[in-house]
Amino acid sequence: KTFMLRYPVPVIFDEIQNVPELLSWIQVAVDEDPDMTGVYILTGSHQLQLREAITQSLAGRTALLELFPLALNELNKEYTLKDRETLIFKGFMPRLHDKNIRPRRLYRDYFQTYVERDVRKLMAIENQQAFELFLKLLAGRIGHEVNYSALAGQVGISAPQIKKWLSLLEASFLVFKLPPFFNNFGKRLTKSPKVYFVEVGLACYLLGLDNPEQLERDPAFGGLFENMVIAEAYKSRINAGLKPSLYFYRDRYQNEIDLLYPSGSSFIPIEIKSSRTYRSEFLKGIRYFQKLSGSSIPGMLIYDGELEMEKDEAVVKNFRNVWP
Repeated sequence: KTFMLRYPVPVIFDEIQNVPELLSWIQVAVDEDPDMTGVYILTGSHQLQLREAITQSLAGRTALLELFPLALNELNKEYTLKDRETLIFKGFMPRLHDKNIRPRRLYRDYFQTYVERDVRKLMAIENQQAFELFLKLLAGRIGHEVNYSALAGQVGISAPQIKKWLSLLEASFLVFKLPPFFNNFGKRLTKSPKVYFVEVGLACYLLGLDNPEQLERDPAFGGLFENMVIAEAYKSRINAGLKPSLYFYRDRYQNEIDLLYPSGSSFIPIEIKSSRTYRSEFLKGIRYFQKLSGSSIPGMLIYDGELEMEKDEAVVKNFRNVWP
């Protein structure tokens, strides 16, 4: 109580999940004055712990918001957007753009403090080397379906443990899963999700990239570009107060759609290409999905070319001009 009296409202308490005992005092203060709204801002970096603490003490008294790295449209309001290699390498952490900190330095510090110390502590992980290897392997498999058994064999732990680590990374806002799309098309579809990093710059750090110039020559570039675009779709949904509800499509014949974006009761099929040149074959997957689903909704091709246009089956857009 004495501590609370030292900080008159409005006040921000960071990493509140580490001091859950404060929540009971906040509950008392809120109950004493029900008309007092928005004066306590509580932040935390671990979703599971934060939700558990709030549910126990402040159920029905809070509005929950998830805060992600900057979106492309937010960056564009304050800064001139760089080339794609610099955007991917630098990432979207606010301090990188506000303070012009070197990306390798920021992600090294972020990894050593938040990832190695806080996340490992929460997961009670004893084998630090195995955990670091797991993260690096995930960064190298962006855009691929998760193979839990293969990851377990490479890291040297069990497949159930890999699933647990991945779920906790997701709860810590380090990664998010893109689930496969299921329907009654009568096709055998893949069942494993894909995993993307919330911050693509962290993935670059984990891959050992030292500068933007390395990116386009790196075999992982296509996956990193895809990660950036899909993370923008993810942020656009969350920032609008919506569930992500994003999917990918793939069947046993290797027909694939990179992203299915909600549109009413249907989905917009989206193909993502890192190319700067438009080619008509980029729309092949979109045509296939439209025929299969019977949907008349135009798809979208997202790439890095200057040419933007509307085709019968899809809209062609530069990645900088897609998400509101």
